[in-house]
Amino acid sequence: MYSEKFQKSLAAVEAAREANIALEPRRMTAQEKTDLLAAYHPDYKQDEFEVLQIGPNKGDKVPKELAKTLQAHSRITPESVDLNSPDYDVDVLVIGGGGAGASAAIEADEAGANVMIVTKLRIGDANTMMAEGGIQAADKPNDSPAIHFVDAFGGGHFAAKRELLQRLVCEAPEAIQWLSELGVEFDKTEDGTMVTTHGGGTSRKRMHAAKDYSGAEIMRTLRDEVLNRGIPVVDFTAAIELILDENGNAAGAVLMNMETKELLVARAKTVIIATGGAGRMHYQGFPTSNHYGATADGLVLGYRAGAKLLYAETLQYHPTGAAYPEQIFGALVTEKVRSLGAKLINVNGEAFMHPLETRDVSAASIIRECSTRGNGVETDNGTAVWLDTPMIEKIGGEGTIEKRIPAMMRMFGKYGIDIRKEPILVYPTLHYQNGGLDITRDGMTTNVKNLFVAGEAVGGIHGKNRLMGNSLLDIIVFGRIAGKSAGETCKNVTVGKLTLDHINAFEKEIVDAGIETDAVSPKLLPDYTRKVNA
Repeated sequence: MYSEKFQKSLAAVEAAREANIALEPRRMTAQEKTDLLAAYHPDYKQDEFEVLQIGPNKGDKVPKELAKTLQAHSRITPESVDLNSPDYDVDVLVIGGGGAGASAAIEADEAGANVMIVTKLRIGDANTMMAEGGIQAADKPNDSPAIHFVDAFGGGHFAAKRELLQRLVCEAPEAIQWLSELGVEFDKTEDGTMVTTHGGGTSRKRMHAAKDYSGAEIMRTLRDEVLNRGIPVVDFTAAIELILDENGNAAGAVLMNMETKELLVARAKTVIIATGGAGRMHYQGFPTSNHYGATADGLVLGYRAGAKLLYAETLQYHPTGAAYPEQIFGALVTEKVRSLGAKLINVNGEAFMHPLETRDVSAASIIRECSTRGNGVETDNGTAVWLDTPMIEKIGGEGTIEKRIPAMMRMFGKYGIDIRKEPILVYPTLHYQNGGLDITRDGMTTNVKNLFVAGEAVGGIHGKNRLMGNSLLDIIVFGRIAGKSAGETCKNVTVGKLTLDHINAFEKEIVDAGIETDAVSPKLLPDYTRKVNA
């Protein structure tokens, strides 16, 4: 598959493979990491950020693309929506049909609430479905939630909200058990012991997986449980504005049919935002591993209603996005590839970093190798480095790749690349929204009552960088927390008069701040229309 221009570099990689397998690149010191991130990580490029002029986070910086959509006009005016005759009236409205939304709906239903899921695509069309590597939980004798906490707290630059991270790690073993009982088929040895591996930044092997289809397997199981319980799911219908009551509490959402554009009103005693991430915003022009609908909708809905954001300036650029061939540019190459033994190699065949540094450090290292050091491999889409996948079978034996990462083998195999025999080209891809809506330990936003958040739309769980396997974990742990909390809270809620007054208040802020924009939000879907010059 690789053309002539790659052959010299490929020969160097192959010639150095045995030596690189034996080589153990040292881990960076804390100061080296700090300096590297400041110089090369996209989060530190000050000219790519903008200070918010309005809203709860006025004065904070966020990516330019996010600032534009946060400070955009609503898709509706209050006068265009009749709030007096709701089309739906439920106890708990879950916005989002991924792993967090499904987990929340299941637990709210378990609490006896009348629950409904609304999702702009289909249930399961989410980043959950695309997650590959695994889910962390400290459930082995040599591990503990305390050790898990230390790994994650340090990996997130000591910025995580302690009470959120504490719940994440302490409830992780139960989350694995819950998933297993629902029917998730985790990898196990012949005696039934769950197989666990390392991830970047972990000091213990605590990554549970279902080959490299972990997210798909989890989402399959959660979706089936939602449907088996008879929880209503309104597909292809987006939430475009939250509804508050006269007391300022969350009380539902204005929905829009994605095909007909018909507006609908959902009244609810409690609302759960589980809308996922923002990769399709393509911050700084990066490709993304995210699903088609990841456009930061939940952040917009919450922000315009008065909910605060936390760490919205931090994104995760997964170090290994596919850089070649063009057809899969930006697609995720799971960290599990490196946890099984593959190392990152430059154009000269040199292993230039420890393969299991944290994701932000790994991404910055690759960017440095390709830019300042000039050791990248030239492709049609820029520069990249090799991920030497044949190392895996040199270390683990023939058949390891097909057994442990079959999705990776098939993804590249479609384009004539046999990853058992040939390395692959990778470069960082926009992967995860570290920041999001600020919540309390029970999942409710800090300043809008009865509005809960779960999954990637939350900020603060991971701090300013996330370790592999903690996102599949947080959608389960905090999805369940939000569902239980909303399900209990709704029992004591009396919804006041419905209102959309916050739209006009936000519009006044736009005018008073002198912001001139024709943008409307939430964005809902990316625009890949080819622009033709007149």
